[in-house]
Amino acid sequence: MPTIKDVAERAGVSVTTVSRVLNNRGYISEATRKKVYKAMEELDYQPNEVARSLFRKRSNIIGLIVPTVAHPFFAELTAYVETYAYSRGYKVLICNSQLDASKEQEYIWMLRRNQVDGIIMASHTLEVEEYRKLNLPVVTFERFISSRIPYVTSDNYQGGKLAVELLLARGCTKIAHMCGSLHLDMLANQRHRAFMDVAESRNVPFFTVETDINVFEIDKYEQMLLALLTEHPDIDGLFLNSDIMAIAAMKVCRKLGRRVPEDVKIIGYDDVSMASLVSPQITTIRQPLAEMSKLSVKLIENMVEGRPVEVENCLPVELVERETT
Repeated sequence: MPTIKDVAERAGVSVTTVSRVLNNRGYISEATRKKVYKAMEELDYQPNEVARSLFRKRSNIIGLIVPTVAHPFFAELTAYVETYAYSRGYKVLICNSQLDASKEQEYIWMLRRNQVDGIIMASHTLEVEEYRKLNLPVVTFERFISSRIPYVTSDNYQGGKLAVELLLARGCTKIAHMCGSLHLDMLANQRHRAFMDVAESRNVPFFTVETDINVFEIDKYEQMLLALLTEHPDIDGLFLNSDIMAIAAMKVCRKLGRRVPEDVKIIGYDDVSMASLVSPQITTIRQPLAEMSKLSVKLIENMVEGRPVEVENCLPVELVERETT
């Protein structure tokens, strides 16, 4: 098995120079760098990443914990995080918690064993105390868990306000909001607060459909929405907490013979790519997911480098009106 000394001899440089190239430390000319990489390729030399990370006191690996990459929102989040992290010299370990607390705990232990530089937490399964105890940089996505742990979010209240105001502007007289579990202390709950505030201020009848903590399946959304619209056939406006929920609402309306947008107007949330691919195209509240993902990585990087960071990092949302309103 070739060693770093063999690489140095093949490239005609010192072992120190090879080490600097591998660890990207100090000035190295491009010509020297190419010679070292060429020697490594010819010898099939594989650097010991564990040893390198111990030497640098960093692994250049970020852990990303999501409920499931099968959900379009988390799939796009994962893609954005990985792309930007890679551009900054990081690799990403992706962990699907599957909304299983024990699995999420095992992933945290694994990430610590692999000495990751930090963790981006986009799940909400474990008790927050598990993240407070971690002695490494943590950034949470759409969740506040500590005044010492930075989080990235978008303006959820404004998003809810924009959605309801558009429904009312389009003539809706009885509206409903499907959201996640309000028992969880999630920043997304502000969407529902805005929904109620606007509806109450305009004296508009409204209903809330609250999903279970463990529900990400579209068939469950359909069952709940079918029950709602069957019991209240005069509901003419729906605000859904995700574009996937909005697609479920469109299917239910079709099943009940309710036309969209003539009989029922629908607004989703997130603006995942699927929102503009279905027919009719979904009116939605766009979260700046690319910017939020980039910011999450930058916060980890800043903490690793010892730079100060803001705890609250809130980005603006945007109403995207399409065919369902």
